Amino acid sequence: MKRLLIPLLLLSGCAAYTPDPLAMVPVERPYPTPVTIDLARPLDGNAVATLALLANPDLRAARARAGVADAQAFAARLLPDPTLSMGVSQVLAGPDPLLDLASALGFDLNMLRTRGVRLAQARAAAQQVRLDLAWSEWQTAGQARLQAVRIVALERGVTLAAASRDTARSLLDRTTRAAGRGDLAADQIQAARLAAADAEVKARSTEKDLATARFELTRLLGLPPTAILRLAPMSDGDRPFDATRLFEIARTNRTDLRALEAGYAAQEAAVRKAVLDQFPTLGLSIGSSRDTSGNVIVGPSVDFTLPLWNRNRGGIAIERATRAALKAEYDARLFRTRAEIAAAVAGITIARRQRDAVLRDVPAARRYAEATRRAATRGDLSIATAETAEQAERDKQALLLQSTQDIAEQMIALELLTGTLREAWT
Repeated sequence: MKRLLIPLLLLSGCAAYTPDPLAMVPVERPYPTPVTIDLARPLDGNAVATLALLANPDLRAARARAGVADAQAFAARLLPDPTLSMGVSQVLAGPDPLLDLASALGFDLNMLRTRGVRLAQARAAAQQVRLDLAWSEWQTAGQARLQAVRIVALERGVTLAAASRDTARSLLDRTTRAAGRGDLAADQIQAARLAAADAEVKARSTEKDLATARFELTRLLGLPPTAILRLAPMSDGDRPFDATRLFEIARTNRTDLRALEAGYAAQEAAVRKAVLDQFPTLGLSIGSSRDTSGNVIVGPSVDFTLPLWNRNRGGIAIERATRAALKAEYDARLFRTRAEIAAAVAGITIARRQRDAVLRDVPAARRYAEATRRAATRGDLSIATAETAEQAERDKQALLLQSTQDIAEQMIALELLTGTLREAWT
């Protein structure tokens, strides 16, 4: 009875493993619709996303790195190799004529005890890598679509900005000549000069933004910087959105959330392994020896640690704290996702309202510009008046273009936030 008392007292101070699982839901990964890609024809958003998934260099590198996690999961399944030791001793003085031979075959039983949790940890870690890769693919495809939307809008913006610049230059030239004849005051020249300078800056900035967007798109698609792509306009419906419903979709379909859950599962296994490591580590050896007198001895030996002071309490505390930190990170990601989706829905609502307001003004501005141009052609109004009216219409068109671009970009951003294509939001 006394012999059993000491081991029982040692084990009574050991920590117990208590799981703390997350509430997880099944995931549905979004995939682009199958598409035939013809670079000679305008590419829609689905074609651009598919090209990014197939050819993006960063994604190819990430897929190669994902193989490391699979190899680690494979390594966790393997059993440890036994150890073998041999020794020979020779008698230098004495009557015994034989060599002293010794050998031992050892097995690490502790590795067998923790094999299950190590395998579970490796599998969860590999799943996390795969889900992180899926999230990177989704983000890269979305960024490519964003650049495509931007390019389509900027191409139209460059045309409007160039027309405004040419009109401002023409007005400045006529104003300068009229002032030189004494027909206009000097302050009118200054106003025309500032307008021409502002139009020049806007035209150059829009052209620069277009070039930047094109280079970024070719980089995302893994194409040479000199490649020129024809892009189709992106369409957008005007259906209303429910932020609460979209958040539930995000909880189901966002692979980054699933990756966090897989990482948490791996940490659960790490906590369990730390708890197992507090118990005595066992090693079994089978030894065989022959002494110098010719006696052959065979017998097993067991070595283990005594959990007296350490009992892996530090390791258990670290793994449990890490698990708590991962859970807090998961909750924070959910909170941020909900807030970002609500902000995106509100932003789209505002952008649509602003677009509709501009749409109501565009027809009147166009009719006025056409009427003043006809009057200027008849000589009833000055050319400057007609150009000013046409510029006012272009300003409305620029506002409409900006609102349309904002809506298209925010729609793609909302898709990225939900982890799902808009067609599946219903």
